[in-house]
Amino acid sequence: MSHLQNLLLDTLLGTKHVDSAALIKIQERSLCVASPGFNVMPSDVRTLVNGFAKNPLQTRREGLYFKEKDYRCVRADEYSLYAKNENTGVIVVKTHLYLLVATYTEGMYPSVCVEATESLGDYLRKKGS
Repeated sequence: MSHLQNLLLDTLLGTKHVDSAALIKIQERSLCVASPGFNVMPSDVRTLVNGFAKNPLQTRREGLYFKEKDYRCVRADEYSLYAKNENTGVIVVKTHLYLLVATYTEGMYPSVCVEATESLGDYLRKKGS
């Protein structure tokens, strides 16, 4: 298991409030690493990368289509994108090289998922990743 996958498992899934997580290479628009069983399709990678390429207000208005679900965007800015669909959600944090993606499901605390994902994003930005 790679160092990056260990980071995902320990710092995100280890909270018990992140269902799945992945790192996407922004430049290559490709999946770098993901938690076991989290299959991020190329169309989902494009959707997330494009979510940051647009004006954040446009992303907020349009929402996201991710993993065959429509998500209402509740936050969109230069570094963060939060979207929800009923009791599930996706948190995306941009670093220099990656998009860090975390999902939560019913029964999990979205605020814990956000805090863990943002903290890992800050760590990766400080490391130059």
